[in-house]
Amino acid sequence: MVLPAAQCLVPSAFAQAASVASARLWPSPDYTRVIVESSAPLVHQITVLKNPDRIVLDIEGVESSSELAGLPARVQPNDPYIGAIRFGRRGNGAARVVLDLRGEVRPDLFALKPVGEYGYRLVLDLYPLVPLDPLMALLESERQKEKKQLATPSDPTTLREPLAEERPAMRSGARKITIAIDPGHGGEDPGAIGPKGTYEKNVVLAIAKKLKARIDGERHMRAMLTRDDDYFVPLHERVQKARRVQADLFISIHADAFREASARGSSVFALSESGATSAAARWLAQKENQADLIGGVDLDRRDPVLARTLLDLSQTAQISDSLKVGRHVLDGIGTHNALHKNTVEQAGFAVLKAPDVPSILVETAFISNPEEEQKLRSERHQKKFADSIHEGITRYFARNPPLARA
Repeated sequence: MVLPAAQCLVPSAFAQAASVASARLWPSPDYTRVIVESSAPLVHQITVLKNPDRIVLDIEGVESSSELAGLPARVQPNDPYIGAIRFGRRGNGAARVVLDLRGEVRPDLFALKPVGEYGYRLVLDLYPLVPLDPLMALLESERQKEKKQLATPSDPTTLREPLAEERPAMRSGARKITIAIDPGHGGEDPGAIGPKGTYEKNVVLAIAKKLKARIDGERHMRAMLTRDDDYFVPLHERVQKARRVQADLFISIHADAFREASARGSSVFALSESGATSAAARWLAQKENQADLIGGVDLDRRDPVLARTLLDLSQTAQISDSLKVGRHVLDGIGTHNALHKNTVEQAGFAVLKAPDVPSILVETAFISNPEEEQKLRSERHQKKFADSIHEGITRYFARNPPLARA
């Protein structure tokens, strides 16, 4: 079938000649994204076909198609939704891209105007008909881990003796503490870029994975990543993933940047309902909140009910708990790196707006500072960042055991 007319751009009578600057694929368990970036808006039509399942994307008036022709080679064997891509030209000269699918999907097509380093972008997202449930994925991951532990004899030398102050919290609750770890940026959104070309999205993912491993190693804790590879997750979806797994804490990991290379040090932020605690905190929140524009979200279709839920609910209790855990994490990370400020700052970060989950944002270091960029690139220092954040989390829950629940 041909998708509704609303899925197509301006009529060809108004079209400008366009060249395709780039064509990219971003596969992930949640969805696969196809991006066509061009010098002008693209006139296009998309058709969904069955038996076998495939999607046909026709693009008119494209001057150069070498980037589109390279799409077939970019399909990864582990892509959950695309089996292969074919490229050709129609009789009228239009470029045709055929996506051979692994099964039926729900396509979402939208266009983005130029922003940042990007030109016009045509975005095709392929979603599963039944969305993945992060809670079920977390439980399945735990089952697999338990099977592996039963199959492998324990090494008593690797067991960690808990701090004395941790023991009451570990004994008091029958359930595990769930931590949602959010590696910032991803996919189309690289985040800040260091002097040596280091991408924020890559180093924070590496730190997040190391932090997850530390948390999963605790008998009374478990962790979930909002993304586990290089793909983009909208800000509101990061919040919703944490809520769907009933997280006891949401921690978003970033690497700061500033126009002056001398800026240095680690920071921890919580949400503010009454304005930022500093001009720098306000500037940083505005910059981080632009991730949806860079990463590619169709803001015209944002669910207004969801927006009200995230923005309007009173979050006094959440902010109070966030400040407490932020203090512990700041103390922990201060044992490894200099602190940019010795207090937990506050600003209106969109990713911290879960009304019922304590949420903090950690700026591990300034990626714009050459010395700290080198730390962020080092696996040894990545582990130290993860260990120090983990220590702060552990101390917080030792003093503030979560409430019992089903």
